[in-house]
Amino acid sequence: MPYKVYHGKTGVIYNVTKSSVGVILMKQVGNRYMEKRVNVRIEHIKLSKSRDDFLRRVKENAAKRKEAKAGGKNVPLKRSPAMPREARTISVEGNKPENVTPVPYETTI
Repeated sequence: MPYKVYHGKTGVIYNVTKSSVGVILMKQVGNRYMEKRVNVRIEHIKLSKSRDDFLRRVKENAAKRKEAKAGGKNVPLKRSPAMPREARTISVEGNKPENVTPVPYETTI
């Protein structure tokens, strides 16, 4: 297994042998990042899922673009932030307000 600093890191594979792979990682040393090359056995490697959402969005956007082009419409394909929640009123009927006070601190010496 690699040293504990490298656990959970994502890198680029640069060398493949029959029982291990070489991985290029970026390690923070002081105020800079250094390239480190680590040889790791295959059992300790798993495929990163960081691009799955991106690739899914690319396919969805391509389908939306094709559909919009056929319909002659303009469709926004960029991600947009979530809007604030709707305003609402809370009824106090049957839900009596209560005063909350801090519990006094007692010292026992």
